[in-house]
Amino acid sequence: MKRKLLAGFLAVTMGCAVVTSGCGSSEKTAQSGANEEVDDQAAADEVAALIDAIYVQQRTDETDARCIKAKAAWDALTEEQKALVEGEFADPDYFGRDTGDASFDDPRNQDDIGENEILVVSFGTSFNDSRVADIKGIEDAIQEANPDWSVRRAFTAQIIINHIQARDGECIDNMDQALERAVNNGVKNLVIQPTHLMHGAEYDELVEAVEAYRDNFETVKIAEPLLGEVGSDASVINDDKKAVAEAVTAAAVRDAGYESIEAAKADGVAFVFMGHGTSHTAKVSYSQMQTQMADLGYDNVFIGTVEGEPEETACEAVIEKAAEAGYTKVILRPLMVVAGDHANNDMAGEEEDSWISMFKASGKFESVEAQIFGLGSEKAVQKIYVAHTADVM
Repeated sequence: MKRKLLAGFLAVTMGCAVVTSGCGSSEKTAQSGANEEVDDQAAADEVAALIDAIYVQQRTDETDARCIKAKAAWDALTEEQKALVEGEFADPDYFGRDTGDASFDDPRNQDDIGENEILVVSFGTSFNDSRVADIKGIEDAIQEANPDWSVRRAFTAQIIINHIQARDGECIDNMDQALERAVNNGVKNLVIQPTHLMHGAEYDELVEAVEAYRDNFETVKIAEPLLGEVGSDASVINDDKKAVAEAVTAAAVRDAGYESIEAAKADGVAFVFMGHGTSHTAKVSYSQMQTQMADLGYDNVFIGTVEGEPEETACEAVIEKAAEAGYTKVILRPLMVVAGDHANNDMAGEEEDSWISMFKASGKFESVEAQIFGLGSEKAVQKIYVAHTADVM
């Protein structure tokens, strides 16, 4: 009996030992998993901080090194860790989104400029395919029209310059770098061709930057942006606005598969061209473009803006106008030189506050589609820039 009790006691004791051992193992495994999760987030947070550090408009002596460090840290992450990257500006798309092959671009930062330079100044975009089609498209057209001049590039958005440099290793000059390059190369005659849509805040900043270097050249001339002079009110339009209105509408009609704007209208199609919008006095340019569309007889064309400035260009207002006019189908297209972040995300993105999502959510239309093309890729628009360059030369 004692032997049986002893055997039972040993069995229970051994069982408890096994259970205790197992519980201890589970706790260690759980703790290990928690540590790994913490370590993953810590690694992701470190990269997010490095991205936020280069998501700035001011270039410093440390910018180049910081771009390299951010990319190296990103490359060292696992796929699971990359998905956890989230900062003030950082997200997995900063390095992870595929926007095309940067090798097809030309940063136009070469020396050996000569005495005559055309500096094409753009806000910029980190979307590689759009940069090639839109910005490089304009630069190439200007170079082809002016074979005796050297065409160079500058971007005004350092945030974008840093993004491209960190992700793709492509170095693009900002305004000061480009102007210093011109001075160091002995340029005598400098022509600035902005690719900006209008005389807005970016254009004003460009003029201010150029003025600081004016005494370094024999001649300095700044050409008109795409839409030309602003004008005093919504009724003031010009040949540039007419040419742009005709070009963007023809492209949208063509890409939608219609023979004419009239054929699209008969099918119940409204075209909505989305610009950026601005609080600058130049915002009247959007109202003028709406007036121009009406003057051309394009009753099914509406102008909107991401910022909703002017107010009548806000997404909700445009939805109401298109619906009240009886159109059942909507085609969205950027009224922007470059089909970059705004076109891909604000206009055609999957988020509920994108234009395509809001148009669909309104329930007022049978179909809503998006065409993601920048103005700069259109030959007719490139010709306008070429003409503006020629006008000041």
